[in-house]
Amino acid sequence: MLKNKVSLITGANRGIGKAIATKFAQNGSNLILTSRQNGNLDKFKDELESKYKINVMTFHFDLKDTSEIKKAFKKIHLKIKKIDILVNNAGILGDALTRMISSKLINEVFSINTFGIIYMTQNSLPFMIKNGGGSIINISSIIGTNGNKGQIVYSGSKSAVIGITKSSSKELAINNIRVNAIAPGFIETDMVKNLSESVFQERMESIEMKKIGTPEDIANTALFLASDLSTYVTGQIIGVDGGMLI
Repeated sequence: MLKNKVSLITGANRGIGKAIATKFAQNGSNLILTSRQNGNLDKFKDELESKYKINVMTFHFDLKDTSEIKKAFKKIHLKIKKIDILVNNAGILGDALTRMISSKLINEVFSINTFGIIYMTQNSLPFMIKNGGGSIINISSIIGTNGNKGQIVYSGSKSAVIGITKSSSKELAINNIRVNAIAPGFIETDMVKNLSESVFQERMESIEMKKIGTPEDIANTALFLASDLSTYVTGQIIGVDGGMLI
């Protein structure tokens, strides 16, 4: 489905990002993978290249550092000169009750979850416009669409992703660039492992399908949005939440 495509995926060293990278590799896409720290990303690169016979580039940079982002894109221009698909997956939590929120927390969460998406999109556009189009997939959250107590900062950052998605989809449609977002629900990732048993059960009870989602559920949706199966889909926020927000 993605043969000869080049997909750039942020936060690809674990969880949802790693699942998306694997799914895209299975479907023939060459990959550009990023993470803030190595976190076995280079080992993951070797595994993907060996198993799926694709080409993989890796970069390690902080999405808050615009100079490092620009350096990475210069290398991409020199070596590949192509980006067909951008998956803005990297993100952090940063939970705090309203009275405990610090400016440091606000800056950290928004710099990665929100501003990072804008920077990555800006730098990817020249490649996509030159190629005659592309697909941008932003990872939001049901917390961004519905809110949650103790998550004002995180919710705000993910709500902003929805606004970015809708606005950029209107702006970039003329360039044949589709922009959509996925809003995951309760997904089995490292973030979930730190929840107390009571909070875990509370979340499970709110899911109509009565089961936790997997990173592969998100990866399957990303594959649809990246492929030619969705050539007339843009500006959409697709919830993958087992019925939490019905």
